[in-house]
Amino acid sequence: MAEQYDLIVLGSGPGGYVAAIRAAQLGLKTAIVERELLGGICLNWGCIPTKALLRSAEVYNHMKHAKAYGLAADNIRADIEAVVARSRGVAKQLNQGVTHLMKKNKITVHMGTGVLKAPGTLEVTGDKGVETLTAKHIIVATGARARDLPFAKADGNRVWTYRHAMTPKEQPSKLLVIGSGAIGIEFASFYNDMGTEVTVVEMMDRVVPVEDADVSAFLEKALVKQGMTILTGAGVESLDVSASGVKAKIKGKDGKVVESQFSHVIVAVGIVPNTENIGLETLGVKAERGIIQIDGHGRTNVKGVWAIGDVTPGPWLAHKASHEGVIAAEAIAQELGNKDVHPHAMDRGNIPGCTYCHPQIASVGLTEAKAKEAGYTLKVGTFPFIGNGKAIALGEPEGFVKTVFDAKTGELLGAHMIGAEVTEMIQGYVVGKTLETTEAELINTVFPHPTISESMHESVLAAYGRALHI
Repeated sequence: MAEQYDLIVLGSGPGGYVAAIRAAQLGLKTAIVERELLGGICLNWGCIPTKALLRSAEVYNHMKHAKAYGLAADNIRADIEAVVARSRGVAKQLNQGVTHLMKKNKITVHMGTGVLKAPGTLEVTGDKGVETLTAKHIIVATGARARDLPFAKADGNRVWTYRHAMTPKEQPSKLLVIGSGAIGIEFASFYNDMGTEVTVVEMMDRVVPVEDADVSAFLEKALVKQGMTILTGAGVESLDVSASGVKAKIKGKDGKVVESQFSHVIVAVGIVPNTENIGLETLGVKAERGIIQIDGHGRTNVKGVWAIGDVTPGPWLAHKASHEGVIAAEAIAQELGNKDVHPHAMDRGNIPGCTYCHPQIASVGLTEAKAKEAGYTLKVGTFPFIGNGKAIALGEPEGFVKTVFDAKTGELLGAHMIGAEVTEMIQGYVVGKTLETTEAELINTVFPHPTISESMHESVLAAYGRALHI
């Protein structure tokens, strides 16, 4: 007999497990299927453990500069094994937390590999053998994996993906990072702070190319000042991997190819959705280059089949996946007769992005360039951290906040920050954008003093020629 549910969620990452919890809250009999670890990549091999690594590197960096704070710290050293052990402990704690949440919300967990066999039918192969599960609705939340380069296949020894970089067998002496998106630049920042000689190669003309151009320029200067080598407009032509290291041929923006030796390489050139071999073709689910096409609530073209997270169009971020999970669960509950839920479609323009390098980056909405391309007449304000008392007191005066407004209506179109703790501040602008805030509300908001967040207020004031502290 097949086990019957209202909803089955395939994948337990930040999209999947949140969707399951919200569905259970709404009274749906819910199951979740996971082939590896509850919490998926984010909790176990992505967002959370990388932040634990970066925190260790941040503390170590502060210790190295103790004299600047009037302190003395002698004979300090980094213990990469202990740093990694702490990171894995954090991941384990959160994995156990998700396990608890599944029990608390009475969600049935099936460990194994799930394949769609027909609308409403999922076959799970795991420790219990083959199980057949049925449900009126199924959410596909199988996430994504690191993209390989044809000539740079990860081996876990000399050539790494983010997963290998998170649990290194040894600390690299000289590291090549291919790609300067969030994953690449975070690991470059971590290993650089830990004492590794780091080179970053980016094929685009600037690092973190999805960010505002001013943020990219500031970050590159900061990273070079920290000792990194940054090669933009460049590409890796080939890798020659041996037991002792990696020879890389790198073509620079001048067209010249230079061969350099590295101890290790991290390949961080994007992700590939995990949509193969799960039965999508059997059901006729529409996908483009492996990315499942959905409406604003997560519906696919096949009735009863939904998709969220990294298997759907970007941005590919954990918090976007979680929000999509809530939307899909509520839409399913509504279809099943719940009149008390009113799901809203995802507005991708209000999804913030955060990069936890040193210095941090956070943004939401349109960059200045994209806003101009869209035809807006703009008012743009920038405020540097050097004008902020709290940033100076913290010894973190490098950074700025930039805001972009529609000059005609005052609508906040975008906000872009780089500097200390900006990932904790961006939500202020996200709330503002969600509420369709104009400059008037932001100007009339009282920001607490002394805080770095005052730079947000000053940036808005600067856009309208009213900045007070610069």
